[in-house]
Amino acid sequence: MKRKPGIIACALLAGVLAGCGGEGAESFLDANAMAQLHEALNKEPRLPDGFTARPDQAWRMPFGQADRSCRALLEPAGGRAPGQALTAQAAVSYHGDGLGEQAGVGLAKYANEEARGHLDDLAKALGSCHSVRTSSGTDLRLQRLRVNNAGDEAVGARLRGRLNGYPYAMDVVLSRVGDTLVSVVHTGMNDVDEARTRKVVDAAISMASA
Repeated sequence: MKRKPGIIACALLAGVLAGCGGEGAESFLDANAMAQLHEALNKEPRLPDGFTARPDQAWRMPFGQADRSCRALLEPAGGRAPGQALTAQAAVSYHGDGLGEQAGVGLAKYANEEARGHLDDLAKALGSCHSVRTSSGTDLRLQRLRVNNAGDEAVGARLRGRLNGYPYAMDVVLSRVGDTLVSVVHTGMNDVDEARTRKVVDAAISMASA
């Protein structure tokens, strides 16, 4: 089913408002920056073969329960980046041809070099997120994912185990490009290819740099 551009735009705006959280008094939305992020995410991306070129709505975590650190790590790719000094935000997803394969991309632009501080905080959250477990049969264990030369700085992790009882894996990479936080998740029902994840990350960084 094809989605109209207006639907995507509404989803992006919803993500921005959600990402502001309770810190809106110290954040301001820049309409021009919003338009630039929207345009960057809707241009034909340089994604790996097998991914759709047309973006869908923002990625959503496939589990409702997760501790605070794990949620902080995953929410930016779904359009819920930290709200302090946020000036613009947009998030979309792309479907791949692998079983359960999906890539979520979130871009969040900040004032006052706050992107650097937020990435530092997210790196600490990564260090505190060890697993995601739910009563419905989800048990994902986190391992560090080595990420080199991705933007100005980057951190990454892999969650692997079972989602509702089925084999599942997810790579998450958070990087900074100047004043922009670039968040990527790459999921698959059995496994995810690390080299393919890196190509998605490079595509997302090119969107932020456009």
